[in-house]
Amino acid sequence: MVEFHATTICAAKRPNGDICIGGDGQVTMGESTIMKNGAKKVKKIYHDRVLTGFAGSVADAFALTDKFENKLKEHDGNLKRAAVDLAQLWRKDQASRSLEALMIVADKDDLLVISGNGEVIVPDKDVVAIGSGGNYAYSAAQALFDNTDLDAESIVRKSLQIASSICVYTNDHISVEKL
Repeated sequence: MVEFHATTICAAKRPNGDICIGGDGQVTMGESTIMKNGAKKVKKIYHDRVLTGFAGSVADAFALTDKFENKLKEHDGNLKRAAVDLAQLWRKDQASRSLEALMIVADKDDLLVISGNGEVIVPDKDVVAIGSGGNYAYSAAQALFDNTDLDAESIVRKSLQIASSICVYTNDHISVEKL
């Protein structure tokens, strides 16, 4: 079986409501083949009021993003309720359970990670990162968040650039979305 490595997604939210999510563009197959350099794995949904980013299987992530947007519609844009419903569906539904991806979702109030284990995680701090280079991006974002006055977009971009210089599954073709 061919294994596709995840990407790197990073998000930051400043107390003033400044929020940004970004991701690199690399899609890697196996251990040594870069299939694509400019994939976009972050987007705005639900009337441009919610940001999403995914790591994992691209097809699975698209399916989960569609399911999440439907849950947002069911709950009139309530991010937490939609995230919990999606996590429950992901855990319980036979077809959804086999989907392999992680998602970061955010709106003006909340920043969440949704996992395929049915977990909705509210990070301790207003930075989070997932994917192959997630630990590198998270470490950089945490340091920048705590020790600079950089805005959310600058934190995300710099963190992803740092991750791309360390992680072979992360590149510097960075795309960002912000609210």
